[in-house]
Amino acid sequence: MNNKIGIFDSGKGGLTTLKEIKKLLPHEDFIYYADSENNPYGNKTDEALYLIVDNIVKKLISKDVKLIVIACNTATTKCIAKLRENYPNMLFIGTEPAIKVACDNNYKNTLVLATTGTIESERTQELVLNNKKEDQNIYLLACEGLANAIEESNQARINELLHKYLDEYTTKKIDSIVLGCTHYPIISESIQMLFPNAKLIDGNIGVAKRVKFILEENKLLNNKKENGTIEFILTKKD
Repeated sequence: MNNKIGIFDSGKGGLTTLKEIKKLLPHEDFIYYADSENNPYGNKTDEALYLIVDNIVKKLISKDVKLIVIACNTATTKCIAKLRENYPNMLFIGTEPAIKVACDNNYKNTLVLATTGTIESERTQELVLNNKKEDQNIYLLACEGLANAIEESNQARINELLHKYLDEYTTKKIDSIVLGCTHYPIISESIQMLFPNAKLIDGNIGVAKRVKFILEENKLLNNKKENGTIEFILTKKD
């Protein structure tokens, strides 16, 4: 029986997703694939990104995973439909900007931070169209280079980019910020400092709940009593 949950992202961002799933499902075994070699995903063409993602999926399937979490908003919005079509026997759970959560909670001025690929994707446009009420404003902001700066732990570059992208929004009465990239929760404190009165919305909690639901629905929950294991696969830039 396949017993592991596979999770992948373009580096360490998806660790924020793994943390929430592990919290909810402590007895499960995980394989985390950190694809730093191809970071960032947000500036890849759809074709190039799918080839990268398909290669990772093949490797995870070869390691007998029962479910794959795409812990990357860009890879989810651009690749998940094709993956489900090409791998009908594998369960996939994606990550997408929590725009619905912001709208459902009646925030009036929501700032969505994500990669260029995620912001420009059809799925993000659908989320806005399907959830925004008439009295709500949603600002979509592509933060080119930010995920890469976080991946490299380059604090000076992170600060520079935050001010470059966010300063003009500090006067717009922003009351919620959707962290539309799994790297961004890593710097949530820095973002919160610029918007002390805004609610930061992280989609990872919803992803964790979805993983649990799908495993229960398919009777795939691990019933062992001891804590699960985590195997890491890391790729590095040359």
